[in-house]
Amino acid sequence: MRIIKLNEQSKNELKKVLASRSTGKMTDLEKTVDDIITNVKENGDKALFEYSAKFDKFDLTKDNIRVTDKEMEEALNSLPAEYVEVLKKSAQNIKEFHEKQKRISWFDTEDTGIFLGQRFTPIEICGVYVPGGKAAYPSSVLMNIVPAKVAGVPRIVMCTPPGKDGNVNAGTLAAAKIAGVDEVYRVGGAQAIAALAYGTESVPKAYKICGPGNIFVALAKKAVYGEVSIDSIAGPSEILVLSDETTNPRFAAADLLSQAEHDEMASAIMITTSMEVAEKTSAQVDAFTAKLERKEIIQKSLDNFGYIFVTENIEDLVKAANEIASEHVEILTKNPFELMTKIKNAGAIFLGNYSSEPLGDYYAGPDHILPTNGTAKFFSPVNVDDFVKKTSIISYSYDALKSAHKDIEYFAKQEGLTAHANSIAVRFEDEK
Repeated sequence: MRIIKLNEQSKNELKKVLASRSTGKMTDLEKTVDDIITNVKENGDKALFEYSAKFDKFDLTKDNIRVTDKEMEEALNSLPAEYVEVLKKSAQNIKEFHEKQKRISWFDTEDTGIFLGQRFTPIEICGVYVPGGKAAYPSSVLMNIVPAKVAGVPRIVMCTPPGKDGNVNAGTLAAAKIAGVDEVYRVGGAQAIAALAYGTESVPKAYKICGPGNIFVALAKKAVYGEVSIDSIAGPSEILVLSDETTNPRFAAADLLSQAEHDEMASAIMITTSMEVAEKTSAQVDAFTAKLERKEIIQKSLDNFGYIFVTENIEDLVKAANEIASEHVEILTKNPFELMTKIKNAGAIFLGNYSSEPLGDYYAGPDHILPTNGTAKFFSPVNVDDFVKKTSIISYSYDALKSAHKDIEYFAKQEGLTAHANSIAVRFEDEK
């Protein structure tokens, strides 16, 4: 990996490089995605069937678009018992973590006759997109569906592309069944997002769409936002390892590569206060890469978005980490818990030698669907709140409104909204 001194110039260059991965730079593909969305919106199932034949090479029909309960059961039974047990353990960990996030409705009353509150209700129908193609990710199935179930969503609809034979990855279906999905449709790509956003004869309209996907899926989610809610516009995966002279270079290298193998656009960055650790980590990266199965993808990722920055002090390291605001931040320093308190912007933080990033991907319990491309400065991981709506409750008695009506009328008139003022005043017109 390239080793660079950390300074303002190198930080600015890094920001430009990382920004090039944003979906905002993909305007050339937006027209294609918009055409797909319009076609599905106008033609429903007919468009889905056409796109399935074109992209998936499968003859999709109204009779086979929905995955049957029998298929899901067969998928679960086809997996090794050990795999099923791991999926169940992971699902339980995710469930237990997210149950701690649940909130209850609250109401306050006052003797003056004021009743105020906030009611939490689950979203009625949530759509979950699960990618197929080069790789299947049952872990993402769990990370989307389990929090939604914890939130109380009564109907969860999943879309995922089929293979040429029409089959859906067995691991994907098994995870969906374990997580408690209600319906599964063999539809992929931007057309699946459009189907969930607008509904077709077969696929129900959802009120929120979650889940990762390729650039076409990401752009489709961006396009339908407002028609429905979405989790986020997910970018390529990224990791930031924070290091000092105590860091184990072999551990650091392995963790950097755990994200570089996702795809050619993934970024793997290390910031360290030790040149010796930087050089040893780079050597370990080369040694690991030569032996790993996805070495071609890893090498392209490292060539484009892999960096080791060396800085003279922890203060500059912290400042850079907060500016980068990485999806995953690993702290492999002498006092990781102390340094963690200074990291303000991160999707997830992993502390110490035995908390490597894949722990969060698969098993620990916190959601692995995280803000990317610097959006950790203002976005959060997927959580139970993503699947509930908050409704304000307001009730004033006659006496309560009487004590406040002149203030409200005055305020409304200052904004030039006399009908607003009249709506209050009319209730007291007989008292003048």
